[in-house]
Amino acid sequence: MEFKPTQFPEVILVKPAVYSDERGFFIETYRAENFAKAGIADNFVQDNHSGSIQGTLRGLHYQIRQPQGKLVQVVSGKIFDVAVDLRRSSPLFGKWVGEILSAENKRQLWIPIGFAHGFYVLSEWANVIYKVTDYYAPEWDRTLLWNDPDIGIDWPMIDGSELLVSDKDANGLPLKEAETFE
Repeated sequence: MEFKPTQFPEVILVKPAVYSDERGFFIETYRAENFAKAGIADNFVQDNHSGSIQGTLRGLHYQIRQPQGKLVQVVSGKIFDVAVDLRRSSPLFGKWVGEILSAENKRQLWIPIGFAHGFYVLSEWANVIYKVTDYYAPEWDRTLLWNDPDIGIDWPMIDGSELLVSDKDANGLPLKEAETFE
């Protein structure tokens, strides 16, 4: 496995080793000792699976208490995955990073505690799975506005594709009104 920090040293793009032959492929998607050596020693307590059609935008989500680190990967399709730094003490507060994750490139993105997370579906359908470091707690669930101009995420919108956003996500708070981390 290769662990490559993004512009945020804590947000890490994981490139697993892929073993292919005429039958298909094998990858080891998680091995605790390898992740710990790369600085990701968190304990995962819950796995989630999201299926979405093209044009779906989910996020930007985070939990203000019981915060979750997330290890995200795509098992079918393709997404643009985004993390926004919500740590007021960070020099990158309010900045974002985005990566293309797909079944084809088999990459994963580690998004640590202190970041909001969201993604936009580029393929006709995408199955996204992710491990989290704490349990879902709806009372602490928060949504940052996906198109807040103060953050300025450059979403790669597909021409002619309808944007599908839940009411919850459409009504997210802008950064200047959102609860954030120390």
